[in-house]
Amino acid sequence: MSDSNPKPRWQALDSDLHRISRVETANIHVSRPLLAPGIALAFMALAGLTAAVLFGQADGGHIIIAAAAFGAYMAINIGANDVANNMGPAVGANALTMGGAILIAAIAESAGALLAGGDVVSTISKGIIDPASVQNSDVFIWAMMAALISSAMWVNLATWVGAPVSTTHSVVGGVMGAGIAAAGLSAVNWGTMSAIAASWVISPVLGGVVAAGFLALIKNKIQYQDDKIAAARKWVPILVAVMAGAFATYLSVKGLKRIVKIDLEMALLIGLGTGLLAWSVTVPWVKRKSEGLENRTRSLKTLFGLPLVISATFLSFAHGANDVANAVGPLAAIVHAAEFGDFASKVSIPLWVMIIGAFGISFGLFLFGPKLIRMVGSQITKLNPMRAFCVALSAAITVIVASWLGLPVSSTHIAVGAVFGVGFYREWHSERRRKQTNLQRTATQQLAPEEYRRRKLVRRSHFMTIVAAWVVTVPAAATMSAIIYWMLTAFT
Repeated sequence: MSDSNPKPRWQALDSDLHRISRVETANIHVSRPLLAPGIALAFMALAGLTAAVLFGQADGGHIIIAAAAFGAYMAINIGANDVANNMGPAVGANALTMGGAILIAAIAESAGALLAGGDVVSTISKGIIDPASVQNSDVFIWAMMAALISSAMWVNLATWVGAPVSTTHSVVGGVMGAGIAAAGLSAVNWGTMSAIAASWVISPVLGGVVAAGFLALIKNKIQYQDDKIAAARKWVPILVAVMAGAFATYLSVKGLKRIVKIDLEMALLIGLGTGLLAWSVTVPWVKRKSEGLENRTRSLKTLFGLPLVISATFLSFAHGANDVANAVGPLAAIVHAAEFGDFASKVSIPLWVMIIGAFGISFGLFLFGPKLIRMVGSQITKLNPMRAFCVALSAAITVIVASWLGLPVSSTHIAVGAVFGVGFYREWHSERRRKQTNLQRTATQQLAPEEYRRRKLVRRSHFMTIVAAWVVTVPAAATMSAIIYWMLTAFT
């Protein structure tokens, strides 16, 4: 039976177009989560293609091609996970937008990797495996491949669950697991592994204590003074000078090895000179910036914004210079072994390998970094420019102190530990002020302790997740690496 009131053709056409539009919108909504993984896969394919062009006809070329793709995968995961520690506090403090932080970090990380990244890397990753146990080049290649794949997968998993982990520890665990699978437990230098395990505790505790100490200094010397602006004019240049000196020393020790080798004493002299120069420049800047500011804590935030952005930039540069080897170190070792049929304790990193590491870190930050940037910057504890400045300053100073003492530390653990240190100090300080306030009030006016317990300033769920991820990183990466090594050797 025909419709007694058929729609005009133009109405039917509009209805069909509306349905098509809704289908297109649904397709965009469904495909959007696949965009980032698709770009990451394209970059991995491009890295493999580059290796194919350079080594496709050489013996072992197929191994180098696979290693290049997995090296790109590792670099992407480092960008997604590790870089958040540098930029998270600045974003959480609203000193930088997410887009601005990603842009600055991508430029600084790439510049650090390409300009100052180490041109020589240890193939046995900090001496955790006895070289004599893997003298066969085939065994060495598959061990490095298993370490590369397992560490990348573990960092990827940690990023997915929202836990910032040490990529250095992931690589160490991967090398250890592959070494055990290839040569047994006797191949591992357990003394070195004990020192690395100790760094799980040393790194975050040092970072937290230093950050909390600087926050206490800012509160006592600036925030709680009657004339906050006058106190800021005195102390902000000093703090910026300490920051500049610390970063100059940090970059000299950790980030400029490729350009020039500097011992710790010379690095400290460079830091002292840089700090004095920064103080002389900052004094007039703070005086001009503080004119007309109200005498309250909120006004102080404007004086810490620019120093915080600069410190985050330097941290990213130093990270790119120092940690790019985590991505490309095993790849460079595989390339050397496949090309020359043997392996050395240290190998040079080819330029094309360094480029894969630099751009992979930037791609990972751009595609997957915002998740952990938000977590580190705002979900552990609430940060403002002053607290975030303490975190960045702690990261630089703690690495210098650890280098001087010869302690093995993780920059990731230091930075996240500093965030926890700031948060726990705020909890302690808030409780102390509550008790002082209650002493001055009647019983009916006092605030209930359970009210404060409900308003903990550090999220315990994130604390437990991150600590658990830190503890299991080395054994998890080692177990995955051993399994992957057995699988690789079983099919070759």
